[in-house]
Amino acid sequence: MEITIKILIGLIALIHCYILWFEMFAWETRGKKVFKNFPKELFAPTKEMAANQGLYNGFLAAGLIWTFFINDTQWATNVSLFFLGCVSVAGIYGALTADKRIFFVQALPAIVTMILILI
Repeated sequence: MEITIKILIGLIALIHCYILWFEMFAWETRGKKVFKNFPKELFAPTKEMAANQGLYNGFLAAGLIWTFFINDTQWATNVSLFFLGCVSVAGIYGALTADKRIFFVQALPAIVTMILILI
């Protein structure tokens, strides 16, 4: 089970690295393909806002990656739960305010991983 949890945490961290990349560096190209419902003319004026969001996603990824380097099991578990909780809240909020798909891409994997950690 521990290996499965580590794989899921790694995948969630990779998803957030990808989000960081497209929000910070490819907002006007890849962003248009990801957020199809967002008006195309608003991508350029919202570039800085998206980059800020991307930075926050990078912090989430960094926190999850950090858990791989913590030797104390209880501390690693607590840090994992904290950052997975942050990912879950961000995904739920994004699903409610931006696009329902965000729940399935961001929140659901984090929630499932948290459940696996806690059982």
